[in-house]
Parts: sequence; structure tokens; C-alpha cells
Amino acid sequence: MLEVTSLKIERLLVFLDYYLPLGIRSSVVNNRWPFSGLIFSFMSLEDHLRSHGKFCFYLIVVVYCNESSDSFPISWDILVVLDCQILVLIKMFSRWSNSHHDQENESLKHESKIKELKAALGPLSGRSSKYCTDACLRRYLEARNWNVDKSKKMLVESLKWRSTYKPEEIRWHEVAVEGETGKVYRANFHDRHGRTVLILRPGKQNTTSLDNQLRHLIYLIENAILNLPEGQEQMAWLIDFTGWTLSTSVPIKSARDTINVLQNHYPERLAMAFLYNPPRIFEAFWKIVKYFLDAKTFQKVKFVYPKNKDSVELMKSYFDEENLPTEFGGKAILDYNHEEFSKQMTQDDTKSANLWGFDDKLQTLGNGHSGPEVAPEPLCLAPPATSRIRDLLTNSSCASDMHQVG
Repeated sequence: MLEVTSLKIERLLVFLDYYLPLGIRSSVVNNRWPFSGLIFSFMSLEDHLRSHGKFCFYLIVVVYCNESSDSFPISWDILVVLDCQILVLIKMFSRWSNSHHDQENESLKHESKIKELKAALGPLSGRSSKYCTDACLRRYLEARNWNVDKSKKMLVESLKWRSTYKPEEIRWHEVAVEGETGKVYRANFHDRHGRTVLILRPGKQNTTSLDNQLRHLIYLIENAILNLPEGQEQMAWLIDFTGWTLSTSVPIKSARDTINVLQNHYPERLAMAFLYNPPRIFEAFWKIVKYFLDAKTFQKVKFVYPKNKDSVELMKSYFDEENLPTEFGGKAILDYNHEEFSKQMTQDDTKSANLWGFDDKLQTLGNGHSGPEVAPEPLCLAPPATSRIRDLLTNSSCASDMHQVG
């Protein structure tokens, strides 16, 4: 395929601008197309689609006609078809142009909404400022259908929750016991869109503390976000129901509380959740839990059954079969090694501490769950149990809660 020079393009456009209004047939001499040797690459077509407007149809016609050589003949029948092609392409371009214009207007409106929400929030500092990026504001706006007032209310509630719960300060050693069976962990692969993947295996439940189970899940959500590639805001969930029974399921109230945290404080973080081969008894549990989901989240939950070809194909459209574990119908061997995963999480804890701007060594002394940050007032850490640590903190400056968690 030849790359056409700008000079040839200019000559071709001048020719087409003059002859085509007179009728496409008049440009044929001895049943041959004068510019049959010019073949455009798709890249140059895309470039000239933006710069030459109406002429792009003629350029596409040239690509359509010429596949062999400079002497490629065009019969009258083909020319009739080409006339139809031009009409179709003109209609397509008109639709594309209107759609493109609408998208630009929509994008401008969204940018305006982001600025409006930013102004409504007022000055931010510390972790609140780090949390409330433009991408973050966009997610909250999308979650509330671009209503600034509702988005602001939602975001303020999230900042209060984060200042109290301190999810970014949870450390692996605090929740490691929850991960011993690999019931929830971050996969070592991404989906086709580069999203971080969390694998959940509720049948491997190994503890009874509902609070710590939630902290473990929140820790891994924060970790998944920490490891998102640049430009990606969402994660995908793969849920394997092997071994799941009603006895291993969480109480309805806990399920509702978990869903509320995810929907209210991690809006638009979930791209898709695939529930793989849930047992029939799960339907009774799902009939209750689904009413806690908002409409957007509900649409992201997909049931996949090995014998249902459509559901399997849907899941494989999101994941490379070579990466997908055999438990989910793929070819990869699922091998959770708790010791290796713990090393990886410990390294990520340091990365998280650097991101949020606090001393990870000091944070490991606490439980990551103390001291509200709702009011921006200095607040000392609670005295530790041992005198050695108490002396250390007494001689150090008071830990400040001036920064809201973002």
C-alpha cells in the first residue's frame, strides 16, 4: 500500500473538486479511472477525514476502486455502485459529524460541571486535595447523573467516612489473617482494558469477624486502585462460587453495609463483576441482596454459567483466555501463595504511604482505624499500651488530623 504525498493529495482534491460536480462518469476516460494508482492508507484517511471534510468520500471511493494497478478498469456497473457508495458515505459522514459535534458539546458540559463541583467544594488541603482529582470528581458526578448538588453531598460524605475509617492507612499485617485462604486477592493479570482484577472466592471464608472481613475487602479495593494503570479508573471482579453455601455467606445486614460502602464511597470504581457458576441456592440470597444495588451497579453484575455460551463469551470478551484461571473457564492455573502475596502487599503498603504522604513506620504502630478527621482540628494519637511507645510519641509532635482523607 502506497503512502500518498501531500502534493498528490492536493492535485487529487483539485481534480475531484472540478470533475465530480459534473458527474462521476465524466471523469472516466477509456473506461479507466485517472487516479487508479493512488491508494490511501487507513491512517492517512483518518487524518484527511478531519482536514478535508467532504472530499473524504471521494478518497474512500478511490480506495474502494483500486486494488491492483494504475490500469485498473472500472465498468459502468461499478460506477453506478460508486454513485450509491458516495450517497451512503455522505449520509454516514453527516451522522458522524453530528455525533462528533454532540460529543464535543457533551465533553465541554462535563468539564464545566467538574469546575462547578470543584468550586462548590471550596479550598481543599492534604489528603482531601490529593483525593479530589478531576477524575475523582468526574466519577462522583457520573454516579449522580451529573447533578452537582447531589455529587457534592455524596463526595462530602465520602470525605467524612474516609477521615474516620482511614482506608488508606489499613496495613496488610492488620488484615493478613483474612487472606490466608485466598478468599479475596488481587490477580496478577489485568482485563483487556488494563483494569486491575480482584478475585473473590466466598466459599473459602475462614473468619467470623464481619468488621475485619470488611476491612480486608476495603484494603484490597484500595490496593487495586493503587495499582491501576495511568488513565484507568475502574477494576473488574471475578467471583468464584466453588464451595459456597448459605453457612459461609455473610448475613444480609453485613451484605447491605458492604454494598453501601462500595456504592457510596467508591462510585464508578467497579467496571464489571462476573459471578461464575453460582449454585441454585444462591438465587434466594441474591433476590434479597439485589435490592440494595442501585440501577448502575446492578447492570454491572453478570452471571456466568459454563453451559451458557452467551454468558461465557461475554466474560471472555473482557479477559484473555490465556490469563483467565481454569476456575473461570480459562487456561491459567490459579495458584494463590499467601506468603508471596503478603510480601507483595507489604511492598504496596510502602508505596501507599508515600502516595498519601505519611510515615508508614509510624502508622504501623496504630490500628489504622483511630482518630476522626471530620473536623480539621489537631488531634493527638491515642496513647499506646507500652511505655516505650508512649515515650516515643510524647517526645514527638502530635499527630495531626488537619488533612481529610481523600
